[in-house]
Amino acid sequence: MCDLSEYSLPAVEEMIARGPYRPDWESLMQAKVPAWFSREKLGIFIHWGVYSVPAYSSEWYSRNMYIRGTPAYEHHIKTYGPQNVFGYKDFIPLFTAEKFDPDAWMELFERAGAGYVFPVAEHHDGFQMYESSLSRWNAKEMGPRRDVLGELKKAAGKRGIKFCTSSHRAEHWFFMGHGKAFASDVREPLARGDFYWPAMPEPDPHDLGSMPYPTEEFLEDWLLRTAEIIVKYRPELLYFDWWIQHEAFKPWLKKIAAFYYNCGKSWGKDVMICYKYDAMMAGSGIAEVERGGFAEAKPYPWQTDTAVARNSWCYTDSLDYKSSSEIICTLLDVVSKNGNLLLNIGPKADGTIPDADRRILADLAAWMHVNGEAITGAKVWRQSSEGPSKAEQGPFSDQTETVYTPQDYRFTAGHGAIYAACLKCPGDGMFCIRSLAKNSDPDKGGFHGLIGKVEILGYRGELCWEVKTDGLFVNAGMLSEEAGVDVRFPVVLKITPV
Repeated sequence: MCDLSEYSLPAVEEMIARGPYRPDWESLMQAKVPAWFSREKLGIFIHWGVYSVPAYSSEWYSRNMYIRGTPAYEHHIKTYGPQNVFGYKDFIPLFTAEKFDPDAWMELFERAGAGYVFPVAEHHDGFQMYESSLSRWNAKEMGPRRDVLGELKKAAGKRGIKFCTSSHRAEHWFFMGHGKAFASDVREPLARGDFYWPAMPEPDPHDLGSMPYPTEEFLEDWLLRTAEIIVKYRPELLYFDWWIQHEAFKPWLKKIAAFYYNCGKSWGKDVMICYKYDAMMAGSGIAEVERGGFAEAKPYPWQTDTAVARNSWCYTDSLDYKSSSEIICTLLDVVSKNGNLLLNIGPKADGTIPDADRRILADLAAWMHVNGEAITGAKVWRQSSEGPSKAEQGPFSDQTETVYTPQDYRFTAGHGAIYAACLKCPGDGMFCIRSLAKNSDPDKGGFHGLIGKVEILGYRGELCWEVKTDGLFVNAGMLSEEAGVDVRFPVVLKITPV
């Protein structure tokens, strides 16, 4: 049974000792990726917290408002007054979430085709979006005065949506540190459990081993906060943000992974940690690529987390939104390479989901209603793509949109068929898929099976198709929404072999 009578390091270590997983990479590499993760290819990330109140620039407002000379610093003084008069903590009473309706959120996500949800439990600002016994600076005792995480878990469970969560607590070591450089409300003495504690100097982002090195006290606090989330909310997956790659976290990360994986076993399920930048040993968790992906399909499941906007994870008044078509193309590209898409939305401080986010979710819902069989439960085909346009590899590669052509396809396989998604619908309704050319010579590629049926998902018209030595040619005539195909978005061809 995964339970703790008290949140202490000895209690966590005792629980680890009772389970099959040990805090070392060899043992942790025996953990299995949950079966549902390879089936549910779309998840929803939710960045919502105190930073949603100022709604300025990004979710890093709590840091940037204390850095002199930055736009956030100047904006804060102009809008709210000096930081020693109105600090970040003073936004908490304004975070009332009076229109927060977790059931309505989940209805939106389910319609969009999401199989799992990932609300942020605690971001870098240190405000816990859940009921906690380790700090009073949480959403149950302040602000909304509701156990936000608990309510979202309950709402997800009603619809069979897998409940996951993330912790970004590691970066809190330095996140409020700039506030000590001038007269602000970030001032000593700061003690463990205080909202701004420890507010240390920010390290060089290019040298994670640079001073200051996180203290044992902070690392233990990080571990116990994570253990509390695990025990109270039983997430199916747990996500850590980037700073846990710091070498100081390594022994603590192994401990919490062993604790979590042992808890999963006691619950009768496989659970796993999503990590970035090689913070964990390959095979001991799920590799995560922030705002990016891979050039080719991987033999292991992975995930990309990206947002509906390029310039922020949370709601702000200046979001640079992506188009629905770009997001659907990203979904297809990622799934064709054995990945999952974790798509972030940012609710407003009152708990409403912005109109632009809702429009994207509605477009996803309509597209997935027609084409979801090419995504949910899909497996990789022998090749992931065809065509001249390639998504850039690596993190933070989503800052410019990849422009696709009617020659660009992404492939998946499932339900006894091959799916070829044309990322840019051709105006004349003519499709040519080179990878499905008739070729009896295996060394020259092509498709060596027999095709029995070709369809366009959702299309109510007649198709003409022919397999030639240079490709599968399909003539659909003029596609239109009236005929069941929204030409603004990728079109999926379903090829059923004999």
